[in-house]
Amino acid sequence: MQPIALSPVNSVHPAKFEDPEVTADGQPRATVRLKKLTTLWINTGTLCNIQCRRCYIESSPRNDRLAYITAEEVAAYLDEIEGEKLGTRQIGFTGGEPFVNPQITVMLADCLGRGLEVLVLTNALRPMLNLARPLTALRRRYGRRLTIRVSIDHYSECLHEQERGAGTWRPMIEGLCWLAEGGFRVCAAGRTCWGEDEHSTRRGYAGLFAGLGVGIDADDPHELVLFPELDEHADVPEITTACWDVVGVSPEHVMCASSRMVVKRRGAARPVVVACTLIPYDPRFELGTRLVEACTPVKLCHPHCAKFCVLGGGSCAR
Repeated sequence: MQPIALSPVNSVHPAKFEDPEVTADGQPRATVRLKKLTTLWINTGTLCNIQCRRCYIESSPRNDRLAYITAEEVAAYLDEIEGEKLGTRQIGFTGGEPFVNPQITVMLADCLGRGLEVLVLTNALRPMLNLARPLTALRRRYGRRLTIRVSIDHYSECLHEQERGAGTWRPMIEGLCWLAEGGFRVCAAGRTCWGEDEHSTRRGYAGLFAGLGVGIDADDPHELVLFPELDEHADVPEITTACWDVVGVSPEHVMCASSRMVVKRRGAARPVVVACTLIPYDPRFELGTRLVEACTPVKLCHPHCAKFCVLGGGSCAR
């Protein structure tokens, strides 16, 4: 299979997504209220062992714009969840690559020990396998409350490596198979940028998983998440209050109705809570240092709000 040259998109109109209250044509902008903090995401830092071609958060071996969060800082948010009775069910860990954070297994053990479900997003490369022993111990103790989601950008080696770089396919397959053989609850995340219809894409992944003997159901959107492509420079429609009925989407089903993310900016004294896993850098989406401060409605004034969440139907917590 030959590499795919992706078509350029038009740049977003400069007047769009600027005013938090109204769209460029003066319509009232849609907002989303936090119904319940079902999932709290922890960004472990933007450092990663590889550099993908189109990483939305610009993770790389050199980008520490978001610093390593510590186990003590995470514990403070877990204490707040308990103390404020927020009813949070799941803690998600994302990066960067979570397994390069030196305190990741301590954080996982703390979350699992408090009875929470844990989801870790990983490229399944060497940093994960370097932690095989502590991860296996966590799996034996907590079983299916620990889920590892492996990023597989395409079911073919060629297109996966077009995004992630030469030599990344076989180590990822090794990590995926280690997880499956070790009895971990494992799922996968792919991308939809390759010009294929969803049925063909899922059939391709099904063939990959069957050939490897990995028990991921490619037809289950919770076991294989297919993410809409992210491009904050794409000219996409703004979401108005009238759009919910037009597109047939309820604001209760958008990510920021049930989740928040904690990030620690480089040089900052303490972490902050942001509205969304997809928008870690925009100060308009910073909601405070505590979870109880982060319950304010979110104005959908970013292209990702439209392209990924409302129109694309994407959700990181599936």
